[in-house]
Amino acid sequence: MARETYAALQAKIEKEINKLQKKAEVLQTKRRKPVISSIITSMREYDITPEEIIAAYGTGKPARVAPGSRRKAGAAARPATAPKRAVAPKYRHPQTGETWSGRGKAPRWLAAEEASGATRDSFLIKE
Repeated sequence: MARETYAALQAKIEKEINKLQKKAEVLQTKRRKPVISSIITSMREYDITPEEIIAAYGTGKPARVAPGSRRKAGAAARPATAPKRAVAPKYRHPQTGETWSGRGKAPRWLAAEEASGATRDSFLIKE
């Protein structure tokens, strides 16, 4: 197949993908409207404020409010997430000094060394 033919085929496929994505967005919008209406109706029926929804959404737990009372508008408190700690390296390449923690996919340097016959244990960092 000629390069022009591939380019034309690719353009046709991309056009079809865009058309299908737009159809999916329209369908999603149509499906959401009755759900949103139902939520608004329930909020009015149970006298629930948007702030209560925000607070409940942020914590993952339903907000508890005394019956008949309304919560005042305020900023929703989100739980603070602990910062991720760096993992200490477990393997080190002796010539380059590159390291790897032992988590996730092995780096290229280690895969190349293993392919040439070296064992992973030979690169362990000895404390």
